[in-house]
Amino acid sequence: MFPRMKCHLASLILLSALPVMGAVEIDVDVLGESLGGWKARKGKASEYELSDSLYRTYQPEVSPSPDGGIFVSIRIDHVRGFMASDDFASLELSFAADGTLVTAQSSLALQGRTISSELIKGGASASTSVAAPYVDKAVKIGTDLVADLSSKLLREKIVEPGRVSFPAAVRHNYNLIYKAVRVKPDRKEGETSDSNQIEGAKPPTSLSEKPAPKVVKAKPADSPAKKEEPPKPGEKTVIDSTTKKEVPLPEIKAYNASLAPRTPLPVQKPQSERAVLMEAGRDALRIAKDVIKEEK
Repeated sequence: MFPRMKCHLASLILLSALPVMGAVEIDVDVLGESLGGWKARKGKASEYELSDSLYRTYQPEVSPSPDGGIFVSIRIDHVRGFMASDDFASLELSFAADGTLVTAQSSLALQGRTISSELIKGGASASTSVAAPYVDKAVKIGTDLVADLSSKLLREKIVEPGRVSFPAAVRHNYNLIYKAVRVKPDRKEGETSDSNQIEGAKPPTSLSEKPAPKVVKAKPADSPAKKEEPPKPGEKTVIDSTTKKEVPLPEIKAYNASLAPRTPLPVQKPQSERAVLMEAGRDALRIAKDVIKEEK
């Protein structure tokens, strides 16, 4: 019984020490930026020009593979104009768990005619570079894919510029998808990454060693005698004969004529011209009488 338990414990220790394989994924944001941004079809597609022809690429559909990799499927449209129906293409790529491109296949739909490429596989003969075997294999798969599509397209005797360059648009998306594939770094089981840490958490820092402030308690007064407040500066005081204390005089403000109420003058009624002449004649007669008196 004990040897079996020891073997079981040893196997558990070995399993816990094994690293957890990193997951492969595609960065949709990076792919969208390389195509000009997901601005068409309510943020689900990107439109761009190649060789004076307009194409539209939709966001990829990604599903996990049984071997731990991913399967990527993307749709590409050839926008032909207002009166003509668009052409469609599909690009399907399979990636292994380590990010290696395994297979690639594409098909074109041109007004009822369908052109499909062969399933291009990345065999051992596809890799010729020792420094970067995965990249060399991906280039070989993309070249074979476009060559197969172009040869089958020429057999259909198609001369429209946008359709002739459709395999080149497929290769353009193929290259950008391959650059957007990411592989998460491996980590051991039980090891936490920086992204799993609580946002905003900071390591404890040492507090500055400062003496605590001394609290001085006030002693209770013997008698709650109120302090006499001295008169404010500028106030005049007099000594009260009863309490023998200084009492401030009431504040006397300087007289301001502009603030004093004004007595309205009586309103004079306008006199007629006759009344004015009569009054002037009486004044002249009075002056003449005074002159005659002085001469007598």
